[in-house]
Amino acid sequence: MITLAHTLEVFASTVMDVFPIGVILFGFQVAVLRRPIRNLPSVLLGFVLVIVGLALFLIGLEAALFPLGETMAMQLTMPEFLKEMRLSEAGLLRWFDYYWVYLFAFCIGFSTTIAEPSLIAVAIKANQVSGGSIKVNGLRLAVALGVAIGITLGCYRIVAGDPIHYYIIVGYLIVIVQTYLSPSMIIPLAYDSGGVTTSTVTVPIVTALGLGLASTVPGRSPLIDGFGLIAFASLFPIITVMGYAQITRWLNQRHPIKEDSNAI
Repeated sequence: MITLAHTLEVFASTVMDVFPIGVILFGFQVAVLRRPIRNLPSVLLGFVLVIVGLALFLIGLEAALFPLGETMAMQLTMPEFLKEMRLSEAGLLRWFDYYWVYLFAFCIGFSTTIAEPSLIAVAIKANQVSGGSIKVNGLRLAVALGVAIGITLGCYRIVAGDPIHYYIIVGYLIVIVQTYLSPSMIIPLAYDSGGVTTSTVTVPIVTALGLGLASTVPGRSPLIDGFGLIAFASLFPIITVMGYAQITRWLNQRHPIKEDSNAI
């Protein structure tokens, strides 16, 4: 329930979070660079809008998305639901009996990443500094697809009970190979894409899904098996972004476009 006291608390917390950033930026500008701040009224207004926007965003997440996501995760991993929707014969549940969990993991990973403010900001900035070569929507879709695949595979790992390091090692081996084969301008951005996905929207819902799944699968420990989905969500966007760049370059080579042949 949204109350005035809670709203004021969130606003105060947001101010405290943003305040050190402002101190550092203004402090370096005045004390180190010793130059006046251009368009100071616009900058101050921007800081106010950031605080208000972040606070309202967090309140909305707490009131709607987080409870709904956690409830969905708990309901999808309930033994009663899984046994009712199972595909296998009677007996222990098989890994494919959790297909609704996999589908939910894919959809929630994709949708939360598309809505991630930090990813939107990075995609817009990448488009600007690349002169339009890196498309905003293309980058967002590639990252969201990577997160969706990663979380889905992470849920399968929890169900199967496989050690997490096998998946992580193989994943980074793929990243190393892709690094040698991808266009040079996309490599640093691809590595950064893994970090921007683990932010405000994605982490709580994904963590709730992993803990709920590990709590219901026989023989799994929430402490050992429940965590780790965020690692998958950080790794696979690197693979998909570089893969997206490789596919785009290959298509451009087969069907060259004179106006923007380097677009990704």
